[in-house]
This record gives sequence, structure tokens and C-alpha cells, in this order.
Amino acid sequence: MKIEVPTMNGYLFDRYGKFAPADQKIEGKPSRSFPIFVSDVPKDAKALAVYFHDYDSVPVCGFTWIHWLAANLPVKDIPADISQHHQNIDFVQGYNSNISKFLPKDSGPVLGYTGPMPPDKTHNYSLTVYALDHELELKDGYYLNEFLDKVKDHIIAKTTIEIPSRAK
Repeated sequence: MKIEVPTMNGYLFDRYGKFAPADQKIEGKPSRSFPIFVSDVPKDAKALAVYFHDYDSVPVCGFTWIHWLAANLPVKDIPADISQHHQNIDFVQGYNSNISKFLPKDSGPVLGYTGPMPPDKTHNYSLTVYALDHELELKDGYYLNEFLDKVKDHIIAKTTIEIPSRAK
């Protein structure tokens, strides 16, 4: 299975991260998810799932930042802005790290996509797309541990790519 996210000069397009226009932010955080082009998906796949996170956040905040969890997506390309505008596609989304009790209440969207905001330098974000043998028994508002528990026995294929996003 192959996945591709459009970039500009090797970086995530600004509109999906720190430099997104104000009308594409919630409480100052980017909320427009990027498109994901998927190819060579196994024929027996029934659904896709997405996990987007930032290991480079560990020295900054002390933990890997969860930017997006999505499950039960159709087996096809994932359109831009699907996190906020479902576009008649039925799927479920999990909590991102903005839900943390260690952050102020108004820290951006807590469910679905919250875009990269690297404070110190360019960060390399990890995007994993899973092809699954069936839809996961999850409802909107699940946590990463629940996602990983449900996905582990249903992975037919998975692919991870790194997507840099600039700080300046």
C-alpha cells in the first residue's frame, strides 16, 4: 500500500499547519486536514484508519503529540478538510492531544484533526494509514489506547510516511 500527501518544497502545505489562514483555525489551531492519496490497497480491505502524530514534540512538551485519529474511512483517497466537513462520508474520529488536562480549556479542536504547530524548529510528523479487514467498533471521542487496541488484530496493510512541517 502506498500513501502520498501533497507538499510544497518537501514541507506540508502551510494551509494545513501553523501558517493556516485564520478562517481555517479553531482557537488558534489549524483545523483543515490535508488530503491523503492512497494506492495499491489490498483488495480485501474494508476500511482505512489514520494516525498522525509528532515524535519531535517530546523535548518540547514531554510526550508524543497526537494530531489526528480517524477510523472507518472508505477504501479510497481521503479528501482535504474531511475532519471538519465530513462530505457525506461516515467515519469516526478520536481525541487529539488538545484534550490534555494539562492544557488550557481553549487549546484548539479536541476531536479530529489539529494541525502541526512546531514551536522550536521543523518537526517531522508521522502519518500511518492502516488498511483494515473490517470497520472498528469505535465511536467519536475515542482515545489512542482504544484505537490501538481495536486496530491491532485487523491490519491487512499499513504504511507510514514522514511529513515535515516548518516552524518559521
